[in-house]
Amino acid sequence: MESFDVNRRNWDERVPLHAASDSYGLAQFRSDPHHLSNVVKFDAERLGPIDGLNVVHLQCHIGTDTVSLARLGARMTGLDFSGVSVEQARLLAESAKSDTDFVVADVYDAREVLGTDEFDLVFTGVGALCWLPDIERWADVVRSLLAPGGRLFLREGHPMLWAIDEERADGLLVADYSYFEQAEPVTFSGGGTYVQTEAEFTRNVSHTWNHGLGEIINALLRRGLVLDSLDEHRSVPWEALPGRMTKGNDGEWQLSDRHDRLALSYTLRAHLS
Repeated sequence: MESFDVNRRNWDERVPLHAASDSYGLAQFRSDPHHLSNVVKFDAERLGPIDGLNVVHLQCHIGTDTVSLARLGARMTGLDFSGVSVEQARLLAESAKSDTDFVVADVYDAREVLGTDEFDLVFTGVGALCWLPDIERWADVVRSLLAPGGRLFLREGHPMLWAIDEERADGLLVADYSYFEQAEPVTFSGGGTYVQTEAEFTRNVSHTWNHGLGEIINALLRRGLVLDSLDEHRSVPWEALPGRMTKGNDGEWQLSDRHDRLALSYTLRAHLS
């Protein structure tokens, strides 16, 4: 798919900067065997015990959440479509002495690569679903990967956040992009990335899609999953709206002004009945 190729090139170029950034804290993973990513720590209570579970992390990027879940006792497999990301994830796992497997594959091909009915838990972290054009196909993959009684754990940016135009100079929160899934992607062409860097990039085009909460939940329900909980949060793990957010002690960012105005992320838990 052309959009996936465009996005892969974008991610491949940014991986070295992400790995070097303090935001991902790779040095802490190497020096402290108990260190966990902020994303995993944020949801640790909701996640519950995962010791001994067979877990797959879809769209794992450079593996910080994957290694964190392994440190909580899970047998981890991470999957990402970027070979550069997976190479970095393997280096992290090796240096952090984490027995974690990583696979290069498109998420829609996960069942062909990993097998079906294999996993006790499918985990997906923040900033993943927006790179997928079809939430129904994603739900098919989740269902096929889960063993009987298996669980889905999803922490993701809220579709209302993805609908906001983050570049407005007047500071207003305006839903300028679609909340609902559209066939055609939203195309962005700006440079930079979500970690602080002075680097200039050459691969700056990316294609994204939004998916409403109802679309996501109903896609899962149609495949026999049961919704256990849906928690909406006032925070996200990165400065999603630059210049309008404040970072808390937990590493999460909230709106500086009237933070109750907008749900920024959510955690969804479901299980296969």
